[in-house]
Amino acid sequence: MQTPASTPSWTSIGYWTGGIVLFVAALLVFIVIRRGRKRPGDHVFRASRLSKGNRIFPSQVIITPTSITHFRPQFIGKLEKSIHMAHVSSIKIDTNIIFSDVFVETTGGHNPIACYGHYKSEALEMKRIIEKYQSEYYKKPPAGDGVRS
Repeated sequence: MQTPASTPSWTSIGYWTGGIVLFVAALLVFIVIRRGRKRPGDHVFRASRLSKGNRIFPSQVIITPTSITHFRPQFIGKLEKSIHMAHVSSIKIDTNIIFSDVFVETTGGHNPIACYGHYKSEALEMKRIIEKYQSEYYKKPPAGDGVRS
């Protein structure tokens, strides 16, 4: 008994299904790699993918002379928190067996930036850079001293 030419064979259906599954898997891998790449900048610290909460998209901390930004990519969109250097009150480093967690607290006391999964050397470097930029920020003379000549 022969099958009509218009009905597909189970082999061709399997090939099409396998091809679609491979395409979707490759697309997901591409998205994960593209979203997890390092952001541009001089002082960018990316958390390890082996740490909790950073398996698919590792969070990143971007430190500039004027602000600290915590960047968390997501499948759709991103989550960013920024603190101006003048509003940083303290930096807390919680060192665990392998990874360190960095907490940057504000002068208002609300919603500190919490960065999980950085290596200890990165956490200490982050603290050193933030303290350096804060010292430079407060050494600058004010824009206007209010005295007229």
